[in-house]
Amino acid sequence: MNGAGNDFIVIDDRLNVIGNDARELAKQLCRRRLSVGADGLMLIVPSTRADFRMRYFNADGSEADMCGNGGRCLAKFAHEKGIAGPEMTFETRSGLHDAKILDGGDVLLNMTDPRAIILDLQVQFAGEMRTLHRINTGVPHAVCEVGQLSDFPVVEVGRLMRYYSAFAPEGTNADFMEVLDEHTIALRTYERGVEDETLACGTGAVAAALISAVLGKTRPPVAVRTRGGDTLTVGFYMSDVGFSGVTLSGNADLIYEGALEQFED
Repeated sequence: MNGAGNDFIVIDDRLNVIGNDARELAKQLCRRRLSVGADGLMLIVPSTRADFRMRYFNADGSEADMCGNGGRCLAKFAHEKGIAGPEMTFETRSGLHDAKILDGGDVLLNMTDPRAIILDLQVQFAGEMRTLHRINTGVPHAVCEVGQLSDFPVVEVGRLMRYYSAFAPEGTNADFMEVLDEHTIALRTYERGVEDETLACGTGAVAAALISAVLGKTRPPVAVRTRGGDTLTVGFYMSDVGFSGVTLSGNADLIYEGALEQFED
C-alpha cells in the first residue's frame, strides 16, 4: 500500500500465523531490489479494546510505537477487507486512534496529542550551528527549518541528527521543513528505522506542522507537501495549554496484492 509516498507491506495476521517471526520477516521483505521492498511491515492483529491492533515494523526489523501514513493505510485495508467499517478505532503502542474513510477514498486519522515539545535547541553538526525543535507525535521527531529545501543534504544532516548524543538512546526522526505560506509547508524526512530519506512521513508531517504553528509561521489546517509529490493535511487546535484534536489526512492506496509462501529448509 502507498500513503503519500510511504509504501508498506500489510498483512492480516489475526490468526497469528506470523507471530514472533515478524521482526525477521520485516527485514527480509522490506529490502528494496532484493525482495518486495517497503518502508515498513504492518500486521493487523486482534484487540480487546478496539476493532483491531496495529503492529508496525520498520525496514530494519525494529518495532515502532506508531506510523501516521501506515495507520491511514491500515485503516483503508481494514475497511476494504471487511475487518472494520468506514469509521473505526484501532490500537497501537502509542494508544488508541480513530480513523475515517472520507468521500473519494482519502483517510483521516486522529493522532495522539503531541508531547515532549522542546523549542530552540542549538546543535552543531559538521561545524555548523543549527536550531532544532523536538516533539513526540507518537514517535520522536527533531524539526529543523531550512531555506531551499530541494537542495538541502537531507541524508547527510539527517543521519547526524538521528544519532546525535542528546537524542540517545532511542534516537530521533529528522525533519527538514520550508515554510511556504501561513497554511503550507514543504517537508523532507530522514526516518529512523529506515535509515534513509523517505518520500513522506505522516508523524513527521504532524510534527513539522505543529512546530511551524508554535513558531507563529502557520495556522491550521496546514498542507504538507511531501518529497513524493503528494500533500498531507494536518488539522489541529492550538491554545495556551497546547494542542488538541490533531488529525492527519491524505491518500491511502492499495497498489497490489500477492501471496507469500514459506518454504521449510
